[in-house]
Amino acid sequence: MIKRIIAIFLLIMICLTLMVAPASAVTVASPDISAQSAILAERYTGEVIFSRNADIRHHTDSFNKVMTLLLAAYAIEHDIVSEHQLITMTESAWHDLDEYSSTLGIEPGEVMTFIDLIYSSYVGNANEASNMIALHLGGSIDGFARMMNDRAAEIGAVNTHFVNPHGQYHSAQHTTARDQLYIFTEALNSSLFYEVASTFRHVTEATYESEARTLTTTNALLNQGGRYHFRHSNAGRDSNSADGGRSLVAYAEEGDLSLVSVVIGTFDHIYADGAVDLRSFSETLRLFTWGFDNYSWTDVLRVTDLLARVPVLHGAGSDFVNARPETPLSILLSNDVETADFYRHYVFFYEIPLDQFDEYASISFNYNNEENPTLAAPVVARQVIGEVHLTLDDGRIEVIPLVANTSVNLSGIEYIRRQFIGLIWEEVETDVPRMPGEPVEYRFTPLARNTLLILGGVLLLYVGLTIRYHVVRANRRRRIKEAKNDIIRERHQGFRDHH
Repeated sequence: MIKRIIAIFLLIMICLTLMVAPASAVTVASPDISAQSAILAERYTGEVIFSRNADIRHHTDSFNKVMTLLLAAYAIEHDIVSEHQLITMTESAWHDLDEYSSTLGIEPGEVMTFIDLIYSSYVGNANEASNMIALHLGGSIDGFARMMNDRAAEIGAVNTHFVNPHGQYHSAQHTTARDQLYIFTEALNSSLFYEVASTFRHVTEATYESEARTLTTTNALLNQGGRYHFRHSNAGRDSNSADGGRSLVAYAEEGDLSLVSVVIGTFDHIYADGAVDLRSFSETLRLFTWGFDNYSWTDVLRVTDLLARVPVLHGAGSDFVNARPETPLSILLSNDVETADFYRHYVFFYEIPLDQFDEYASISFNYNNEENPTLAAPVVARQVIGEVHLTLDDGRIEVIPLVANTSVNLSGIEYIRRQFIGLIWEEVETDVPRMPGEPVEYRFTPLARNTLLILGGVLLLYVGLTIRYHVVRANRRRRIKEAKNDIIRERHQGFRDHH
């Protein structure tokens, strides 16, 4: 009986413990993704919120066209070539294309504008257009491939190697989901790249050899009437090969959250009713939905947060200032994370009372002035008076300066005192930086030295004149006395002679 009561008691305690477990202890379940490699990250910070085998190498396939468009857009935006420059298709643009290569049939001799070549390459998947762009910008396919690889290295895509501008199979070509994330994220900074990569349909100008061509992207996320349309998706690049399956890099925005997704190596699923699931698109939708549903920007620190009261000496009208963050800190966090649990470590450059902080904070001091560690007026608004080190849920540490939220002027009496002292003393400058705690040496200012020399001279002159005055006076009295004595003697002598 006693054992049963104990068991029931323990069971109740366990249940209560689970009921009051902090929200931060709950983790967001990962999305159900079958892609061989996948990665999802915030565009502007690069923070990865989901990844699977993101560094495994795959063939580049049509992802080559992302780099080709990036370099072509750069050439236009930096006036290396004009959008409307006429380009004549050459036979060499067809030399490496096999019978299975994706083309638009742009024959040698046909003249197109450079911008139509770009749309034909990216939106129309025309490999001959990709080659013609490469020949025009790089002088040769190999020369352009070197440009592609150099740019990839600059971006940080160190596990990527290109051999051609279109992605037709070559054993030396390879990339990773992480590298494609880097490349596409960088490319989005180009307004022309963004315009082309977000285009669902484009109509080229007619040429002498062809009527206007209507180009429609194979990126189903941009098809507003299709089953894979995602209202927040703005740009992307899909790829498909028999061996590598379907792959997709895409960009989407919702509110203030911007996400870039990469899936590589998905294979279509055929249901019993014959319906086909193009999983590069469905799994990208799943990634985006999961990211937008479970992550958001969270204000961890605001510039209006008053984090500490810092005493101020000799202030006029106030004896303290409030310390606030110099800049706001907004972090992409899972919605189940409690920011109040983040550990805070404050470093103050001046003395403060310690009874104003909660259990989640620790305090240390790094005094700017070892002789007097108290903040003294005048204090200027935004003057740095400390730091806050915030430890996030993933172990990262963010360091934000703390500044005074208001100015505090120096009191009138203290101002007069400091002005008077400043006329007399100045700090001795040294070639070697002063170590913390090393005493400061002072000396008389030039004005004080000159004043002392003048006063010393005046004092010496005064002493000299005083001494001379007393010597002259003493001599004069002595002479007068001697003269009186001589008169008295003469009178006495005359009196004696008379009698």
